[in-house]
This record gives sequence, C-alpha cells and structure tokens, in this order.
Amino acid sequence: MTASKLVVIGAGGTGGHMFPASAFAAEMKSRGWRVGLMTDDRGRRYTDGFPADWIVNVKAATFASKRPDKLLTSGLKIYSGIGEAKKKLKAEGADLVAGFGGYPAFPALMAASQLKTPIIIHEQNAVLGRVNRFFAKKAEIVACGFERLDRLPAGAHMKVVGNPVRKPILDIRDAPYPATGADDRLQLLITGGSQGARLFGEVLPPAICALPDTLRSRLRVVQQVREEQLDEVTALYQDAGIECELAPFFSNMPELLAGSHLVICRSGASSVTELAVVGRPAILIPLAIAMDDHQTGNAETLAAAGAADVVSEAQLSVEAVTNILANRLSDSEGLKARAEAAKSVGMYSASSDLADLAEGLEL
Repeated sequence: MTASKLVVIGAGGTGGHMFPASAFAAEMKSRGWRVGLMTDDRGRRYTDGFPADWIVNVKAATFASKRPDKLLTSGLKIYSGIGEAKKKLKAEGADLVAGFGGYPAFPALMAASQLKTPIIIHEQNAVLGRVNRFFAKKAEIVACGFERLDRLPAGAHMKVVGNPVRKPILDIRDAPYPATGADDRLQLLITGGSQGARLFGEVLPPAICALPDTLRSRLRVVQQVREEQLDEVTALYQDAGIECELAPFFSNMPELLAGSHLVICRSGASSVTELAVVGRPAILIPLAIAMDDHQTGNAETLAAAGAADVVSEAQLSVEAVTNILANRLSDSEGLKARAEAAKSVGMYSASSDLADLAEGLEL
C-alpha cells in the first residue's frame, strides 16, 4: 500500500498565522494527506486540537535587534533550526512544505529549499510578511488572503484564495443578523487582541458612556479588557447604566460574534476575514506598529464594501468614537445593510481552494 503524501506546515508566533494553518491542515487531513507542523514555543500555545500527525519545535529567531551579540545569537539559532528541520523533513519524507508566515516558518522553508522540496506560501495579510517575502520567488504558488498584496517580488506566482477560517466560525456563517427593533438590545462586541486591549480600555468605555440615553439603555457591551483595567471599566459602565460583560479573554468568540450588531476590533487578517465570513459591520482600528502598516491594508476590503469604518490610532479619540457609534447604532437599516456588505466579500472556501492548489502541483 502506497503511503499517503505528507505536507509539512511551517508557521508560528501568533494565532494570526496558526489558525489559518490549522484550517488548511484539517482540509488536507480530510483528503487523506498526512500533516506535520513545525513551529516554536510561541506557536505551541495555539496547537491545542491542531490536526497534525506530529508537531515539532525547531529553533527560530528574528533579527529585530541591531546589537552584534544578539544578531550572532539569532543567526546561530536559525542555523541550528534549519538543520533540525532538514533532518525531520528527510526522515518523514515530506512531499510539500507550506509556509504560513512568522519567523518560526523560516527553518522549515529554508530546509525545504535546500532539499528541493516543493514550497507553497500562504500570506494572510495585505502586505507580504518578511519570511514569506524571502521565499516568494522559490514558491510554486503564493496564495493570499486579500486581492491586494504589497511587497510581492516580481516573478512570484500569486493566487487569491482568501484566508482559511476555523470550523467554529464557518459553523455560524449562516447565523442571521440579530434583530434591531426599537425594543431589542444592541450588542457591541469589542476585542482588543494582545496589543490593543489597553488602548481600547482607555478610550472606548468613555466614548460609549457619552452616547445618548436612548442608545445607552439598549446597549449590551461585551469587551475584552486587561486584568488591571477591569475594575475601572466596570465602574464606568455601571455608572452609565450600561449592561456589560467584561473579561481579559473570551472562549466563546464565535457565539459572541453571531449575537453582535457591531464589532470594534483591530484589523488583523483573521479578524477581517471572520467579520466578512459571518457578515458583521465593524469599526476597525489598525495597529499602528504593525509591520509595513499591513493592518490598514487589511481593512480596505471591508471599508471599500461599505461594511466598516476605519479609524487610525492617531484619529482615535473619545469624541470621534462617540460620533461614529451614535450614527451607526441609531440606524438599524444601515447596520443591516453594512452586515450584508461585509458578507458579500466573505471568502468561505479558502481552505478547500488552497488545498486544491496544493494537490494540483506535480509532486
């Protein structure tokens, strides 16, 4: 009996890389492929339930520091990681290596390049990340999450497929937009992510509390808040008579997303993709320090469709947020139209489309 083919995924660092990788892995497993994952300690935090036959950590590092001693340490670590990856790829007989970005993907992709193992790349953001950029011309295909893909080298083969989405999100894609009658609650969902919750906890609650009484009385705010801000933010909402559910982390995000009328969040690739797949209007606040300002690029799809307002950190103020929220929340028909606009640009079949590309290669 011929052994099934093996795809080894290189990904890591954040959920933004790992969640799409997991969705792709599940699709490949369903088609009879074996799946391996190469990541690092940070990526390991997102591997619960990752559908792989095996998962290994390889040494990885970034060249963020300019100090010679740190550069040398990083270089030695990467060199060692490439050796580990090459040994594993040869031992397992990898047929294909798929890179999903993040510097932990570098050793797997470099090892594949040295072994002449075919490579495909998936870029989640509207700007090609540094690791994916390095290997773009060596890849058989550079699949991407958005129509826009900046920093793509000449000669690379780009294919738009969208971002693979986790099954719990796909399971709610047909959830109807919540009722917006005069007596209905309006749920506002606020997620800050690891690099946004502090700023959101400082600016958004005062902005929401400044809304007219007619809106405040109908609001239910579900907000991700840092532990040290919980008491202060809770007091603000309680004093304003606003129903709220606050926590540093929510494990039922799909359910919360399905029940929300408006979402305020960063414009990471996964967030933008999930808003489009489920069809929910948003206020997007791109992370100012994001590499190559890629979150602003990610936000363009929903903004152009008329599904999202985009507010830069430089423009973020209590007054600005209050004005936008007052306009959006007081217009029920407008909210529903923006929800439909979001859904009109959702790409539901990214996992299967990417798997089709992988299986279409001559391996």
